[in-house]
Amino acid sequence: MIIAIDGPAAAGKGTLARQIAGHFGYAYLDTGSLYRAVAHAVMRDGKAPSDSGAALAAAEQLDPGAIDQKAIRTAEIGQAASIVAAMQPVRDAILAFQRHFAENPPERAPGAVLDGRDIGTVVCPDADVKLFVTASPEVRAHRRWLELKGSGSSVPEAQILDEVRERDKRDQERATSPLIPAADAHLLDTSDLSIEASFEAALAIIESVQA
Repeated sequence: MIIAIDGPAAAGKGTLARQIAGHFGYAYLDTGSLYRAVAHAVMRDGKAPSDSGAALAAAEQLDPGAIDQKAIRTAEIGQAASIVAAMQPVRDAILAFQRHFAENPPERAPGAVLDGRDIGTVVCPDADVKLFVTASPEVRAHRRWLELKGSGSSVPEAQILDEVRERDKRDQERATSPLIPAADAHLLDTSDLSIEASFEAALAIIESVQA
């Protein structure tokens, strides 16, 4: 069983994916963390995110088990991840890992849940269930602001909103794997939904497909 969950930044797809994986006992992969880890490695080495050679080298040497989840969750790394994720060689280097995870879930899990921006369209086009999770830019910016504030950041919410809109534009207009819902994806707008309500709505979709 493969469940693909796509959507823009801060739409709630990561939280939802983890909940779904836990509910069914499936393996979970945050594919966005892979690109964030590549961006973090590039910047840690003093290179620019736009340095395609450095980004590819980081992708080829990526060890998912060694990813510093706290270090990759900054606003700066998020923007840099969007840049490296638009590079086809980087995507090719990570694509094989993602597909292997989906088709061979670790610890013999009976299924896999992957979230990202092109899971249903590129990584797992034959996924059993596809969800496209979204929310308004204002709601997503507020969520990200609360997240960053909780980690000690003082970035203004207005700045985060500008970054969210900029990232949406870049993700949607990039030539390589643009952020678009798969033709057979179920749309889930979480703008006015709590975490619990979003989970219940997603569960209803999944169970209707499985029935």
